[in-house]
Amino acid sequence: MDIGTTIRTIRKRKGITIAQLCEGTGLSKGFMSQVENNKTSPSISTLDTIAKYLNVPLAYLVLAKEERMRVVRKDERQTSLFREDLKVEHLADEGGLRLMMIEIPVGYPEKEEPHAHDGEECHLVLRGRLLAQQGEDMVVLEEGDTFSWKSCVPHLVKNIGEEPALLLIASYSEQRKEGM
Repeated sequence: MDIGTTIRTIRKRKGITIAQLCEGTGLSKGFMSQVENNKTSPSISTLDTIAKYLNVPLAYLVLAKEERMRVVRKDERQTSLFREDLKVEHLADEGGLRLMMIEIPVGYPEKEEPHAHDGEECHLVLRGRLLAQQGEDMVVLEEGDTFSWKSCVPHLVKNIGEEPALLLIASYSEQRKEGM
């Protein structure tokens, strides 16, 4: 773990000297130097004191670099096909949480077959006019409208507009989170 490097980076970004940090936390300069150079590991209580002084969550100090913010550049997005003909752009995938963008062609799908799967979904209509159906519920949605549902109930989204629709979907699944 790189806790010391993280502390030093935050401290410098905030314009705090090591002397100010030591004065504010009651820790010695020698000890803080060893911490920042990753030569010693502070206790959770000491980390909590440092985190409070730096005004950051304690958890942030102990996160491994690969557990922190992830960025997917526009030209690095992965794509997949849904039902063999609908392109899905994967914007983010964090444990059980996914963010996807789908362009839905006019009249899609031709065969109206609802499907179901594990999880929950929230949708934002970015462009177009859609019909969302879940079980016996149906609603027409337009740009700026949002809807959400439990994905285990059979559902269907159809483009009923005169242009391709664009839909942003955030989905969560415990099964994905657990790696099943």
